[in-house]
Amino acid sequence: MIITQHLLGVGDDAFVKAFIVNIQFGAILSVVVLYWSRFFQSLDFYFKLFAAFLPSAILGVLLNDLIDSLLESPQTVAISLLLGGVVLVFIDKILNPSKEVLITFPKAFVIGLAQCVSMIPGVSRSAATIIGGMTQGLTRKQAAEFSFFLAVPTMFGASALKLYKGFNEHPHVFQGDNIFLLLVGNAVAFIVAMLAIRFFVGFLTKYGFRVFGWYRILLGGLLLILMALGINLQIV
Repeated sequence: MIITQHLLGVGDDAFVKAFIVNIQFGAILSVVVLYWSRFFQSLDFYFKLFAAFLPSAILGVLLNDLIDSLLESPQTVAISLLLGGVVLVFIDKILNPSKEVLITFPKAFVIGLAQCVSMIPGVSRSAATIIGGMTQGLTRKQAAEFSFFLAVPTMFGASALKLYKGFNEHPHVFQGDNIFLLLVGNAVAFIVAMLAIRFFVGFLTKYGFRVFGWYRILLGGLLLILMALGINLQIV
């Protein structure tokens, strides 16, 4: 989304920053719909989600301004794509649990720590948390589903923080057509995610991360080449 924003020449005002964060919540809401019966479980399940959510919630508040500044850097995104792709290409050879395990509070907290890495623009939140889960013995499918569950409070918190900050600092841009754009963006993200999540879980379970890794390497490498050739990807 950050790279597309640059390529389209979209500005970097308060509304755009809020939009980029907020529409991800529309995608995550599809998780609640797709996993309705599993998402509404026991209190123990929610306590574990909270344990995983807590690290990113604390760092998100403390590092909000730094994260905003990194969002303005296509170089950061390109390098993150490239390095993250290298990790994904080889991670299946290092981590590939085959038997489901019980997700405990310590395991949930470690997954939450892994999620903090995704605060760097260009780092996949899903990949970070899935790999974090696999280091704790979770299977690909188990880690992917927990990653989606964890995304709900995480993206709700990120969206709420960004909107709250935007309303307080720039209340004039959060009205009229801009509110409509937020609603449309979330609706589109919701529909697309509904179509993609089932495919993603099935593909990841069967084939692993390798394809996603090469995709990130090619995209990150292409962006770095474009910038090296002097093509301006900075926000206008």
